[in-house]
Amino acid sequence: MAETSYIRNFCIIAHIDHGKSTLADRLIQKGRLVEDRNFQDQILDTMDIERERGITIKSQAVTIPYTAQDGNEYELNLVDTPGHVDFTYEVSRAINSCEGALLLVDATQGVQAQTLSNMYLALEHNLEILPVINKIDMPAADISGTKQQIERDLGLIPEDALLVSARQGTGVDELFEAIVKRIPSPSGKAGDPLRALIFDCHYDPYRGVVVHIRVFDGCIKRGMKIRFMFNASEYEVETLGVFKLALTEGEKLSPGSVGYIIAGIKTVSDVRVGDTVTGAENPCEAPLPGFREVKPVVFSSIYPVDSNDYEELKTSLEKLKLNDASLIYEKDSSAALGFGFRCGFLGLLHLEVIQERLEREFDQAVIFTAPSVKYRVRLCSGEELLVDNPIEYPEEGNVEGAEEPYIRAAIITPAAFLGNIMTLCMEKRGVQTNMTYLDEKRVELIYDMPLAEVLFDFYDRLKSISRGYASFDYDITGYKATELVKLDILLNGKAVDALSQLVFRGNAYNRARVVCERLRDEIPRQQFKIPIQGAVGSQIIARETINALRKDVLAKCYGGDITRKRKLLEKQKEGKKRMKMVGDVELPQRAFLAVLKTKDD
Repeated sequence: MAETSYIRNFCIIAHIDHGKSTLADRLIQKGRLVEDRNFQDQILDTMDIERERGITIKSQAVTIPYTAQDGNEYELNLVDTPGHVDFTYEVSRAINSCEGALLLVDATQGVQAQTLSNMYLALEHNLEILPVINKIDMPAADISGTKQQIERDLGLIPEDALLVSARQGTGVDELFEAIVKRIPSPSGKAGDPLRALIFDCHYDPYRGVVVHIRVFDGCIKRGMKIRFMFNASEYEVETLGVFKLALTEGEKLSPGSVGYIIAGIKTVSDVRVGDTVTGAENPCEAPLPGFREVKPVVFSSIYPVDSNDYEELKTSLEKLKLNDASLIYEKDSSAALGFGFRCGFLGLLHLEVIQERLEREFDQAVIFTAPSVKYRVRLCSGEELLVDNPIEYPEEGNVEGAEEPYIRAAIITPAAFLGNIMTLCMEKRGVQTNMTYLDEKRVELIYDMPLAEVLFDFYDRLKSISRGYASFDYDITGYKATELVKLDILLNGKAVDALSQLVFRGNAYNRARVVCERLRDEIPRQQFKIPIQGAVGSQIIARETINALRKDVLAKCYGGDITRKRKLLEKQKEGKKRMKMVGDVELPQRAFLAVLKTKDD
């Protein structure tokens, strides 16, 4: 283990798609952690879904050995972080375990919304920030313009910015030297009682829970008895070490080290990300300040397609919760779908990722209900309820008023797309509070918008309107009054509780029409007519009909009297009427998924 003065802990933060994972690849290659023949792009992105979408979802740590120009051997602990607005929580966890941050800015796109919010996050934790201008090899790169933006928008010294091309490896040697010289070494004394922060963990089916820690004070050794301060549970350290792509075993972790411990922890719920690990015999007095509490903003229910798989789904969610600390869930039930879980997510992308991970990693066939936000509902009795599930929404006559969460949306866009973006924001009930020209080409728009409007298709439409150039970031600001109604979907006259939604009254008709049309296309035809209706209270506001499959009962009639044909048709009509009264319509899983899709899909 290196001495504290030869350790550097840093993370890479940036807006989505500015080249964080590519730069991490170059740093790993320079550190000779992987042979060229075994190398693959996005080497720290271990999930298939990350590779397919080209995004980072989970922060990943790696220890890179580096011999500096002064001849000393340094240990560089790198944490690669996500860039999408949904995963700001992952970024905050990574920042908490570092002393410095590389703030990456794309030379072709300049400073964007997440660049700003991630920088403020790093400043809150007093990190040393190194501005890095990436993609300098691109034909559209504007290095002098990007330096001006770094000075004007970020308030950093443009001369300090390092120029790199992560794709070609240009400027990576100078970056290594800057990390060693400009990022401070960790403070902490080996003789003090152990204090280590759990910043992540993952589940290994053979070894149990692998806990990722950053040691601040004291040392942790093999065979040592440790205590988790959150629940006072004690364990003996079986194995520990550092991340060098694979888990590399060591003898001890000293102050400033980032590594892992395995202590025979079998129960997933015993480990809490943000908890402090200390020695059982010589504990520290107070825990380290933990992470900010995760605040889910989107709620949806998950049900197994086969109700017999409920226990398997429960186990899968427990394991997934360990790998994704921002997932929150509790038990739920539905008349249509049986037992399941009500889950809280950080955004719609987070919901999609959880759905894909459940299906791929845990082989679970699941149904998600339509996403919703948390509303405040005031009853006539004066009582106030927090409602995120349409099933819990009280009767219309008992409701005095409702409030919905609002966000402060910051959009940075080239001026050419300004008109279309303003139209989109107005369509989403946004109110403009500020508009600033950052320079002659870029504009920053600030809008107050309902969070529910951003959920469905806002981000996708923003990207398509601006050809991918506009960037978006948001903060929850509080609650404002709204006209809220419960939209029920009736199938053959019966309400399907899993398809109910809480919507703004002005959007209810459009939403009901879209859902009815989707269901009409997805539900297979039966021997009887199936009406699909959207209703607010007792009022039907949209309807689609699935026509019955026709059996030709007249096929055997070769001529003959018309009364004979009429008698057969009347008999068929009576049979269909009786079938409709007792017939049950089964909703296929794809019908639920179709309702979730945005209207442009």
